[in-house]
Amino acid sequence: MTEPALPTRREDLIARLAQPKHYDLAIIGGGATGLGVALDAAARGFSVVLVESHDFAKGTSSRATKLVHGGVRYLAQGNIALVREALHERTTLLHNAPHLAQPLPFVMPSYKLWETPFYGVGLKMYDALAGKAGLGATEFLGRDATLKLLPNAQPQGLKGGVKYWDGQFDDARLALALARTAATRGALLVNYCAATGLIHEGGKVTGLTCEDRETGRSFRIQARCVVNAAGVWVDEFRQKDGEAVGRPVKPMVAPSQGVHLVVDREFLPGDHALMVPKTADGRVLFGVPWLGKVILGTTDTPRHDLGREPDAFREEVAFILGESARYLYRAPKREDVKSIWVGLRPLVKPQDDDGDNTKGLSREHTVLVSRSGLVTVTGGKWTTYRAMAEDVLEKCFEKKLLQSVTAGVTTDLLLVGAAGIGKAHPPICSPPGSHSYGSEQTLIEELPGAGNELGGGLTEAMVRFAARHEYARTAEDVLARRSRLLFLDAALAADLGPVVAGVLSEETGNDPQLPAFLDLARHYRRLPD
Repeated sequence: MTEPALPTRREDLIARLAQPKHYDLAIIGGGATGLGVALDAAARGFSVVLVESHDFAKGTSSRATKLVHGGVRYLAQGNIALVREALHERTTLLHNAPHLAQPLPFVMPSYKLWETPFYGVGLKMYDALAGKAGLGATEFLGRDATLKLLPNAQPQGLKGGVKYWDGQFDDARLALALARTAATRGALLVNYCAATGLIHEGGKVTGLTCEDRETGRSFRIQARCVVNAAGVWVDEFRQKDGEAVGRPVKPMVAPSQGVHLVVDREFLPGDHALMVPKTADGRVLFGVPWLGKVILGTTDTPRHDLGREPDAFREEVAFILGESARYLYRAPKREDVKSIWVGLRPLVKPQDDDGDNTKGLSREHTVLVSRSGLVTVTGGKWTTYRAMAEDVLEKCFEKKLLQSVTAGVTTDLLLVGAAGIGKAHPPICSPPGSHSYGSEQTLIEELPGAGNELGGGLTEAMVRFAARHEYARTAEDVLARRSRLLFLDAALAADLGPVVAGVLSEETGNDPQLPAFLDLARHYRRLPD
């Protein structure tokens, strides 16, 4: 029997936030990193509060390439330790959230005779590093076998290919699962509640101030330890911390932009992803089947501003479409793009400031503790979110901000919806539907409107479930992150906006911000000239 989902009534969350309490841990940021820290800490028995200025996973954490991977490119760089860590975490994630993260086969087509043996040997090493955690053996493919797995691959000049395995996932719904699982362990998580400042006493950080963005009501949160997990925006709070103690800090984040285009599955039929290891400018290109569509990407472009909805550059779109045309016989054109979305990656600058205690726990993420005790974590990738959370807490223990508690509590901790999911569960690359809810699918079927499909696999009952149990407040929350329709087909999402807003308004009594969502949907449909 499925356990009842934990209610997320806004009034109850705000009432808890208003209660005087000294938390063990207060977290700024509701993306993958902050939510991972919240779950790990709550699972160890700490009292935890997390505030997020927008919606959970609104930023970078909903805009990944949807891959759970060990990092083939790090193997080429000789970073064996990082690959081992990522492969271990890949296995853990696939086990703990089988409804949201699953194995996915990739095919790397070869158009030069040396490519199949060269890349194939490297991927065999990848298999060896994975060991028992491997998802499937790497295979050398002939020309015909490659075309069978990638029916729309460019046949001219094709010599063969290599098939290997990694994973894929639904990033925004995984973030939501982390939040909801942390809540079952007693954590208080509040979206649309912006951290506005830090509380200092005697030169030490002792809490934070925040504001409910719906009512404008302000709160003071006392905590033994404050974790700054605001992603590309961490420098804002580092600067507040430095100003409070009279010690300016240098920025640690250099944002990089990744663009993704979504097209219909006819451009990549079947259930195999396309991987191009080296494009014309040396980057990697992916074509990933996901929720009934195909994601093409990604780019890696320096960006100096920190907009919540960054625009793609014209050259980035041209790059993705141009490279796709080199490898696909029938290639998508601008008019075939169903949705375009951009994420900012928090790349970490080297820290040479001797006043801060900086430790690069891997080339992928960094944990820094200031003299006042503010813990900042940034960098990294979705695959290693759990390891990052453990690293953050270990740093808290090392600095005596928290008392050490046994690690590894999240290694086998199933996320909500994971119980009882077997290998027959529908794949993530299949069109959207109630299968994304895992074992909670039965709860959806019991709600009003379960048989009323609004479009794109979204039912009225799913909207109600999002409002009652998944922290949804706006039409964007539902259509971008509880369902993923905005990322799959922005025009369809816009069409469904009014009816979704109506159901949400009925459920929450809150303004679902429909005009703002319709503007956003236009943004996701518009390609730069």
